[in-house]
Amino acid sequence: MAGLKLQAMDEADLQVISAHLQDAVLRIEDIAYRPRQKRFAAIANRFDWQRALTVPDGEGERYERRRSALRIERVLGAQVRNMPLDKPNLVLALLAIHFEAGVAPGGHVTLVFAGGGSIRLAVECIEAELRDLGPVWRTKSKPRHEIVSGREPVAAGVADEMAEDAEMPGEPRPGGGEGQR
Repeated sequence: MAGLKLQAMDEADLQVISAHLQDAVLRIEDIAYRPRQKRFAAIANRFDWQRALTVPDGEGERYERRRSALRIERVLGAQVRNMPLDKPNLVLALLAIHFEAGVAPGGHVTLVFAGGGSIRLAVECIEAELRDLGPVWRTKSKPRHEIVSGREPVAAGVADEMAEDAEMPGEPRPGGGEGQR
């Protein structure tokens, strides 16, 4: 299957990108906000939900992750909540991307992470792109979610293998060595 290349110019488009990035894992060091360029970008290892729909139960070894880039343009400001930016190797699990309308066509794009962390971007308008970068590898588990009353959703299946899935095969690991699959 060819890699994704999706653009979002409105809230409905952004919901499609959000669905494809659900349960993506990324490190804090792979997130960047460039105020002068009015750009937010992140590199993530997204779970391929489209492929997962074709994998029969019991054949989890056929699930895949793909290295992907998210780019959001026309960003006026960024706020971070419950994310230790001083821990660049911390692995995060992206649950969803939401849009709150403001003065049209602007508003706020919020990236919601497991464990209660979030990044809220003030935007002039919605202008985003999700693009697969090429590398694809297999993963053993399919993420699942547990809702705990009164708390943020917990990505149970993601948490089990986040650190492992945050690295591509052959990617150098902090402290030496290479990721293996």
